[in-house]
Amino acid sequence: MTEQPSEQPSEQPSEQPSYPPPPPPGTGAGAAGPPPGDDVLWAVLAHLSYFVLSLIGPLLIFLLVGDQRPFAKRQAAEALNFHITVLIASVVSGLLILVLVGLVLLPLVLIAGAVLSIVAAVKAGNHEDYRYPLTWRPIH
Repeated sequence: MTEQPSEQPSEQPSEQPSYPPPPPPGTGAGAAGPPPGDDVLWAVLAHLSYFVLSLIGPLLIFLLVGDQRPFAKRQAAEALNFHITVLIASVVSGLLILVLVGLVLLPLVLIAGAVLSIVAAVKAGNHEDYRYPLTWRPIH
């Protein structure tokens, strides 16, 4: 007697073809990944220069490193614009000391500048473009 191979029950093909799940948003072809580590470092330094070099720090980063590092250039320009705005607000507040309004306004401007610079440095450290509020932007 010849034994016939037992037939396995065949699996019915599903009516919908199985596709791999789509990639997460922002990871498809043409999507820009996070900036390299050096870009992030220069961007953070541009924002934190508020405490040390004020206008000179972001200006140097913008001019010297900006051609090779686009993220650092954008953030250095934003930091430079903010530092210019704080400088103008500080001069105006300094003049308003003559009418006593500047005694309150000048410390507020300087404290707000310090806080916003720290917030911007943290955002830049997390690979996020940060735009300061209430900032005049003459440099792009």
